[in-house]
Amino acid sequence: MSNLSCLTFTVADNVAHITLNRPEAANAMNLELSRELEEVSLECDENPAVRAVLITGAGKLFCGGGDLKSFAAQGEAELPAHLKRVTFYLHKALHRFARMRAPVVIAVNGNAGGAGMSLALSGDLVLAAESARFTLAYSRVGLTPDGSSSYYLPRVVGLRRALELALTNRTLTAREAEAMGIVTRVVPDAELQAAAQKLAGELAQGATVAFGGIKRLMYAAANTSLDEQMELETEFIADCARTADAREGIAAFLAKRAPKFKGE
Repeated sequence: MSNLSCLTFTVADNVAHITLNRPEAANAMNLELSRELEEVSLECDENPAVRAVLITGAGKLFCGGGDLKSFAAQGEAELPAHLKRVTFYLHKALHRFARMRAPVVIAVNGNAGGAGMSLALSGDLVLAAESARFTLAYSRVGLTPDGSSSYYLPRVVGLRRALELALTNRTLTAREAEAMGIVTRVVPDAELQAAAQKLAGELAQGATVAFGGIKRLMYAAANTSLDEQMELETEFIADCARTADAREGIAAFLAKRAPKFKGE
């Protein structure tokens, strides 16, 4: 894709690589970055070659949060509308990442504050460097959370702990975040990118349609009754049974060989 100034985007071996690329501004979320994130999320969703997504940050930080300098430049009267534009594109992107079939791996290569922590929370699988730190930090500047964190955080850590993190802005180490379930796995700093690429590569060779069904089932579970959830399970497993990957997976299991999925 062309004309991307705030992130880089490439697709290789069925993995879409998205790198927040404003290292001089701590990869902070401004209007341009949120727009570009929405643009590449659409490409990931529509491109059948994309079977996994890997998101990370350029430089030493993952994402420092919202770009407060750009917010302050709007002026008092314009700021509310500006934030509505920023969150419009950011939220469209995050919703699309959650709904798409491709699993989203997030590699937190450094501090994740505010919108950076929100972005990390939205990942399907999250790897963090040992040195990474996490803090919501919104109320520190008189704002409330965005970027889906008020949805994901209570579901991951529970209401009481989510309120503590949002009200006190306590900074978590990578290991503390892992213990709370915010992070899937912590790895040494020098190994983060290789570990994330390996994980995304393995997912990109998996049963993509089934992965999409798993994501939708898991994200729906918090808002459905037992009967409704089991009905969804019935519908999804029947839909998967129609795919070439399901036929291949069953045949491979019976033949005691590794399956060769094509994502269809």
